Amino acid sequence: MATVTGKGQPMNTLGNLPEVGSNAPDFQLTKLDFSDVTLEDFKGKKIIMNIFPSIDTSTCATSVRKFNEEAAALEDTVVLCISKDLPHAQRRFCGAEGINNVIPLSDFRDGNFGRAYEVTFTDTAIRGLLSRSVVVIDEKGKVIYTEQVADTSNEPDYKAALEALQNG
Repeated sequence: MATVTGKGQPMNTLGNLPEVGSNAPDFQLTKLDFSDVTLEDFKGKKIIMNIFPSIDTSTCATSVRKFNEEAAALEDTVVLCISKDLPHAQRRFCGAEGINNVIPLSDFRDGNFGRAYEVTFTDTAIRGLLSRSVVVIDEKGKVIYTEQVADTSNEPDYKAALEALQNG
């Protein structure tokens, strides 16, 4: 179990992010058109996973905007923005914001992503949602960087994630 805070209140997750150097756990997530996608669908690409509680909060929205800006310049890389939001909400937000360089994905169906990456909150009012985290995976499927943001109201360290991608 990992503990982070939200507005000063301790919040626990299922466990810890995958270790750097380990194989990235597989997952099944839902795309905007409600079709399924797995880790295998991104084989051969570098992956930045921007994981967050909900697109409808200011910090989560900021992280999607920031990674959308950065993703435009990345080669052979996909940025996955992962939450429990319904694809309808993700589509609405991305459409209104003109966001088209990231891939919004939802873990709403069965929570297998949150369990595999151990980022599901287990307590407090937002139990069941995903903890703000970043996981970077190289083109061979190895985890090369992780960050679970210590306070969920803070943004992730974009620079560290992008540097890991470039240096990985």
